[in-house]
Amino acid sequence: MGVVGAGRGGGEHVLAPLAVLVLGLLAEQPLHPYEMVQITLERREDRLVKFRPGTLYHTVDRLLGNGLIEVHDVRREGNRPERTVYAITEAGQEALVVNLERILAQHSPEYPELYLALSEAHALPRPRVIELLSARIEAMRADLAQFVDAAEWASGKGIPEMFFLDAGCRIVTLRTQIEWLAGLLGRLESGEIEWLDDPDSPYAAMQHMFSSPESPQKVTPQ
Repeated sequence: MGVVGAGRGGGEHVLAPLAVLVLGLLAEQPLHPYEMVQITLERREDRLVKFRPGTLYHTVDRLLGNGLIEVHDVRREGNRPERTVYAITEAGQEALVVNLERILAQHSPEYPELYLALSEAHALPRPRVIELLSARIEAMRADLAQFVDAAEWASGKGIPEMFFLDAGCRIVTLRTQIEWLAGLLGRLESGEIEWLDDPDSPYAAMQHMFSSPESPQKVTPQ
């Protein structure tokens, strides 16, 4: 993760998602990396990008090297080691704007694993697909409830909606996916959708292509 770009001008940089997150934090106020980590976790923004504290520190170094952030201050509190506080530069502000505009405007191809699994689900027996989809839907419903609670909490605290637009999008997306998957599950359970392991399926001869001498270990979606 980090920054990719040829020159030092903000508009020439294509930022990785974590770099956009870091610049967004620094656009609010100067911070040291530990504070960035804490704020990201408190706001649950670690669900917006692939996030690890070590990766964030590396991203900060890359942004600094590209002139998109600068050292604002060095703090020492008690016997703790010195902490470097960073601020966004003018070039960083420009890069943040350019990348936000790019991401908002472009409908770039994405590769969700769910779509891949659905396209190849016929490789598994019907009962196993039913079992796995049931577990996934349960996990998605729990996820949805957390986002709804978080959005209601933010709204109740008087936080303007513009600061949690991502939650609204996630809620609608999760609700739509849950509804569709629940419908799919019902059709699989009723037999409305034919399957390779159906006795009378004209595609039953293909089943040997996916059979395994050993039953797969039970996997529950995270």
